[in-house]
Amino acid sequence: MIRLDKRPQPSRAMALATPLLAVLATMVFGGALFAVLGKDPVQSILTIFWQPLFGEFAFYYRPQLLVKGAPLVLIAMGLALGFRAGIWNIGAEGQYIMGAICGAAAALAFYPLEAWWIFPLMVICGGLGGFLWAMIPGLLKVKFGTNEILVSLMLVYVAEQLLSSVSLGLLKNPQGYGFPGSRNLQHYASAHNAEIITGSGMHWGVVAALIAVIFAYVLLTRHRLGFAIRVTGEAPRAAKFGGVNPARLVLFCLGVSGLLAGLAGMFEVAGPAGQITIDFNVGYGFTAIIVAFLGRLHPVGILLAGGLMALTYIGGDIAQSQLGLPAAAIQVFQGMLLFFLLALDVLTNYRLRFGAAEVA
Repeated sequence: MIRLDKRPQPSRAMALATPLLAVLATMVFGGALFAVLGKDPVQSILTIFWQPLFGEFAFYYRPQLLVKGAPLVLIAMGLALGFRAGIWNIGAEGQYIMGAICGAAAALAFYPLEAWWIFPLMVICGGLGGFLWAMIPGLLKVKFGTNEILVSLMLVYVAEQLLSSVSLGLLKNPQGYGFPGSRNLQHYASAHNAEIITGSGMHWGVVAALIAVIFAYVLLTRHRLGFAIRVTGEAPRAAKFGGVNPARLVLFCLGVSGLLAGLAGMFEVAGPAGQITIDFNVGYGFTAIIVAFLGRLHPVGILLAGGLMALTYIGGDIAQSQLGLPAAAIQVFQGMLLFFLLALDVLTNYRLRFGAAEVA
């Protein structure tokens, strides 16, 4: 028989190996899924992981890794701070939407004025929009003890309704021939999050993601607040005895998480997406949860995990167009990463034992 024996202390080797094992397991079972759908599993996996990097049109797809990876890393970095403290913000998708709405609204309020300060204003408004949306579950938790998981998640659906409302009303393009959606910010020079280096995929959202990684690394390893975050997540009672204020920590973690998610939404609507539409949100806020855990809630790990997840996005699009794989199959494939990561994470604290059970 197979049984699990608790380890005397968590295995650091397994903690590092689990993400790699999860990726391998995802490839194996994802290949089996593609085979069931009538596709060549080896070709499907190679298309997803090889074509964007080394395929015939890799020169086009490689810059897209930065474009797709930046919002994932930015959102996941904020989520990781809270997760490490045991504060579970599951509503980053809503904060991402609100950041995009507020950022776009700030720009469109001054259209067609061209001025250098419009983009910085969008950055402030986008970050503030995500921050304030995250403060709703934060304040409710601090004041009334509500569950931040449920409140933040339910607010995603409220944000989606607001997105539909402004796409059809307040921010609707008056010259859009009746179609829902705002003006295209890519055609508004002062509000466009253009590439810093043409053809590189590097825009200000990528820069912000790199700054967030550096900031989080310094915070967690060199600052007293980072120590409080780690201690609260690992030993809440010890943190209280150590003078950590739980209410302030909740507000800080949710606030930073919402701020970064809002910035991700603003950079996306001002750059790659270009406009507010009903289907603007593509699930980055939820996918970032996978990125955070795949990166072991560590800033450098999240940077690498964001690149890997961006690779599955781009490779998945290629597989859909070249192999005819359905979009739902690609989403299941991405979801497998989190499933296997959580399943295999058990081995960090437990050891597999094979053989007959010991008789007391």
